[in-house]
Amino acid sequence: MKNETVVVTGSSAGLGRAIAHEFGRHGAQVALLARGIDGLEGAKREIEAAGGKALVLPTDVADSGKVEEAAATVEREFGPIDIWVNNAMASVFSPVKEMKPEEYKRVTEVTYLGVVYGTLAALKRMLPRDHGTIVQVGSALAYRSIPLQSAYCAAKHAIAGFTDSLRCELIHDKSGIRLTMVQMPALNTPQFGWVKSRLKNKAQPVPPIFQPEVGARAIYWAAHHHRREVWVGAPTVEAIIANKIAPGLLDHYLGRTGYDSQQTDEPENPNRPNNLWEPVAGDHGTHGTFDSRAHDHSSELWLGLHPEWTGLALAALTAAGFFFASRLRHESSKPQSEPHKRHEHRRAA
Repeated sequence: MKNETVVVTGSSAGLGRAIAHEFGRHGAQVALLARGIDGLEGAKREIEAAGGKALVLPTDVADSGKVEEAAATVEREFGPIDIWVNNAMASVFSPVKEMKPEEYKRVTEVTYLGVVYGTLAALKRMLPRDHGTIVQVGSALAYRSIPLQSAYCAAKHAIAGFTDSLRCELIHDKSGIRLTMVQMPALNTPQFGWVKSRLKNKAQPVPPIFQPEVGARAIYWAAHHHRREVWVGAPTVEAIIANKIAPGLLDHYLGRTGYDSQQTDEPENPNRPNNLWEPVAGDHGTHGTFDSRAHDHSSELWLGLHPEWTGLALAALTAAGFFFASRLRHESSKPQSEPHKRHEHRRAA
């Protein structure tokens, strides 16, 4: 898919940067939106080295006017936007009882309203052309909330609600715009080193952990296929399905385990910089500090993105099962041999 024009928000580091790399290596023109100029410039160099083109647009997605300005600049520099990926996020690790109203407001403005503003900017340009794709970066937490991230979980739930409502409207209007949401597992990104936190120990993604490139490949696939939603990784599938079956049990399970699973054994520095209000200086790259524990492949995702092979495998297993069952029935129906009959007769006597 050469020469696509793609916008990726939150693309200065972590998953957003991995997403930008994935489109760039396929020859796309990638507009990079985020606050951290150092990370944006680093991402641009990497994309251009991989054969793509990149445009740096320092933008706080919580500002709807800035998002609209960025969209106009993209189309002026690169032409019509084909794909818009809403990825930017912010979070606070803290018990609800210690959260401040302004922190809830900020996380909501970035993580939820940033998606709304990006979607509106994309629709403004895509609807007249009746062409384009909008990808919302979600999370298993859009279905199943966990302790210590109430603001972020609520924002991801809101994104799902907004997206479902918009999808219905697009269907009603018989629009050619495609809309999809990709639900992510725990990823090894730099956010755990800069997120605002009141935890005693350093924050970590809830294991099992995946590399951000796994999520980026899913985003790229979702942007080019007609799939309402994509679930990335077995933990995401398990969390979503388990919450549909037994949400109360999960409440108690996470109440017991959710605090420890989100913290390492290393004490946190309560005075370190965080990126809630301003970006943390420097280029933080794509990966966090959990490379040794992160998986670079998801078998569940591969099967989910290749249903034809999954179907063939199931058909083969079913055929093999019928074959062996038939053989067993055939063997069991054979008459006993004469020596075996004589042996049975003597034993009976």
